Amino acid sequence: MTLIEHSTTPPRTAKAPGTAPVADAGARAAARRSLVIRSVAATVGLTIAAAVVLAARQPDAGLSPQGAVTLMVFVLAVWLWIFTSIDDTYIALGAATVLVLTGTMETGELFSTLGEETIWLLLAAFVIAAGVRASGLANRGAAFIITGATTPRQLAHLTTLALVVTTFAVPSTSGRAALALPVFLALRQALAGRVALIKALAILFPSVILLSAVGSFLGAGAHLITSQILETATGSSFDFATWLLLGLPLALVASHLCAEIVLRMFTTAAERGEHLRIHVAALEEHSDTPVTGPLTVAESRAALLLGAVVVLWCTEPLHGLHPALVALIGALVAASPSYGSVDLAKGLKSVPWSLLLFMAATLALGNALVSTGAADWLASGVLGPIRSLGAAAAPLFVVLVVLLSTVAHLVIQSRSARSAVLIPVVIALSPAVGVEPMAAAFASTAAAGFCHTLTSSAKPVAMFAAADGVETYTPKDLLRLSSLLAPVNVALVLIFSFLVWPLLGLPLFP
Repeated sequence: MTLIEHSTTPPRTAKAPGTAPVADAGARAAARRSLVIRSVAATVGLTIAAAVVLAARQPDAGLSPQGAVTLMVFVLAVWLWIFTSIDDTYIALGAATVLVLTGTMETGELFSTLGEETIWLLLAAFVIAAGVRASGLANRGAAFIITGATTPRQLAHLTTLALVVTTFAVPSTSGRAALALPVFLALRQALAGRVALIKALAILFPSVILLSAVGSFLGAGAHLITSQILETATGSSFDFATWLLLGLPLALVASHLCAEIVLRMFTTAAERGEHLRIHVAALEEHSDTPVTGPLTVAESRAALLLGAVVVLWCTEPLHGLHPALVALIGALVAASPSYGSVDLAKGLKSVPWSLLLFMAATLALGNALVSTGAADWLASGVLGPIRSLGAAAAPLFVVLVVLLSTVAHLVIQSRSARSAVLIPVVIALSPAVGVEPMAAAFASTAAAGFCHTLTSSAKPVAMFAAADGVETYTPKDLLRLSSLLAPVNVALVLIFSFLVWPLLGLPLFP
């Protein structure tokens, strides 16, 4: 095998004949599929709306007037999320406001969600993440791992491992994508001329970012929404350590399987067999901080702070400090004048306030669905066909939940919105078919991490689709990947639900 070193800027290559038509055909095919799915969603939405109207007019239907109003507002919000370009946060806040104005929800219930511990936990975690980014620790870690690769397969799997680790440093998939994008751009420069490998890495980065989010409680806002709705409905919820124990194994397996699938799908055996060497200098050109030499003071402090916070989160039963309080202490340390690496004002500017407001509003909607009985009424409407299956009802229900959660990204782009839509109904249905609500909710949230089919399905996918203004992959490439990765991810979640998670303390059946 030949030794190939890459450190120059890739030359401009002529676009292969027929590339544009193929991309356009892939985009048209994706648009047609999306239209069909959205049409089905519209039909289901109209059916639910009609059923709610009829139930509201029949006192013996089991749906209270408050529940009917909640369900109507909820269906309307979902409709707007799917069929309009209105900002998701605006829709969620508007829906919650309507519930207050109609007397379905108390004013205090709406505003109290913004003061939930989960909101404060996420807010403080973003400030800590800003400190880690400012210190340069993340770039140094990425460079240390990636420069050790000598083959494309090693590079793919080491990159995957590095991306999984970032789940504990940055509490959002879009934030992790923004952190990883400069690393990818540096790799693209270092891998001059390796078009197939560059495309594979471009697809691998967002794919792993999305699949590995399940490894951390703070990996996605949907996790916090799931936990909070569970606590409202059942009195039980997830903590950081429990989520880590359950989610990290799935994140590692799914991410590395994804890396292998991407490699085999977008590179040839000969390309995978070539040796390569990534120069540190090529990565350092795209970094504002050094990636070689001993750790700086800021990097050492950031590493110590991040490690201490994660350990305190995982050992909550021992010291009794709430994770939100631990995060707040960590944020204060990260922004302290004498120790921290980021100014508090700058750290707060990095907080996605729109996401926090969206979470607060969707939490209010989810809680209203549970408290007014709307979720129970909706769940009872589909219990008949499921119960008629007898002993097969419980496992089939789990399969349907995982499948529905996987394809939901085609109609509802926001991961948090999908949890707000699905989790209340999943929790309401689970006990009636003999499934533990916590296990069903976790399986649904884990399956919802797949959102790779369209460029618009997730922000990380869109960010890497045209990195630095250069197209890296086409809609057809995403469809090819999803055709194999989606079934694999569904199978993995089901295997973990039935076989692995029960061994780790999350039984699927009572």
